[in-house]
This record gives sequence, structure tokens and C-alpha cells, in this order.
Amino acid sequence: MPLDVFAALLVFSFVSSITPGPNNFMLLASGVNFGFVRTIPHMLGIGAGFVSLLLAVGFGLGALLTAYPQLGFALKILGGAYLLYLAWKIATSRALADDREDGARPMSFVQAALFQWVNPKGWVMAVTAMAVYTDPRSPFLSVLLVAFAFALVNLPSVSAWAGFGVALRSFLADPVRLKWFNIAMGLALAVTLWPMMR
Repeated sequence: MPLDVFAALLVFSFVSSITPGPNNFMLLASGVNFGFVRTIPHMLGIGAGFVSLLLAVGFGLGALLTAYPQLGFALKILGGAYLLYLAWKIATSRALADDREDGARPMSFVQAALFQWVNPKGWVMAVTAMAVYTDPRSPFLSVLLVAFAFALVNLPSVSAWAGFGVALRSFLADPVRLKWFNIAMGLALAVTLWPMMR
């Protein structure tokens, strides 16, 4: 892959990873509700899950979805339903982790990794990246380079969202502010479905 193409891929990876979407809204809410350290497994799970999705799409899953569009439709429905469930959980949360009595926990590494497989924005990013940046003359290497580019920018991007949530913690220690923040985050998460479900 020429250096200028790889540089463009890094920019694409960064912009698509840092912009608002389901993962980033959940990380912002997790940073507020659970703090940075307890959100680390969630952040690492996003990176691992998305890289595995990229590799699967690059090595043939994308072609399978093209051949069987009903499978892609089923994934959209499943992902959309799960995302709405997560939006509801965030919107109805009313206490920071220190004050919780409901046993709520941040998303685990495995949960976050598996979520990438039903995340509509993740699928759009993976299919687009593989369609635009892989080279049919060296498919194996270019698929690995696309996955590497995303792995490189993912952790700083998701850390920024979780860190921003942590910065808001003291302001949102007030129960009324926290209630409205969580409702807004739940709604924002649900709204991220709109462009991907059309």
C-alpha cells in the first residue's frame, strides 16, 4: 500500500472512530457513570471486536453479506434491537457507580467486543474501509493494513470519549443533572440508528 494511501486510511480510520456513534456515546456515559478505570475493559473490547469484524469482512464475510442480503438485514434488526436495549439502560440510569444499589456494571471486554458484530455503524465502517482501501493485487496484506490502521487510532479515539465522560463526573454528581444527561445519552444512542437503518 503506497504511503499516501495509508495516510488517507489513517485519516479515515481516525475520523470514523472519533465521530459520534453508538460506541462513543456509550463510552461517554460509562465514563460519567463508572469512571475511566472501570471503563477500560469496554474500550479494549471495542478495539478487539472491531478489528475482528474488519478481518472477517476483509476475508470474505462482506462477500457473503452481498450474496445474501437477508443476512445483512437480520444483523441490522438484531443490532438495532440490542442498541435500543442499551439506550434504555443508559437513559434509565439514575446514580453514579459509587452510589448505585442496582448492581449495574460497565460493559465488559467480551460484551463490548461482541457488540461490534451487531453495531450498525461498525458494519458500515468495516465494509467501507475494505471496499475503498484494500488492493485486489495484494488482498491479504491490504486487509491486515486496514485492520492495523484502525487498531492504531482506536484506543486514543475511544479513550477521549471516556475521558470526556470522566471530566463531567463532578458536574453530573447532582442527581437531576445526571438523570437528564443519561436520558440525553440514551436518546442520542437511539438516534444513531436512524441513518444506518434506512
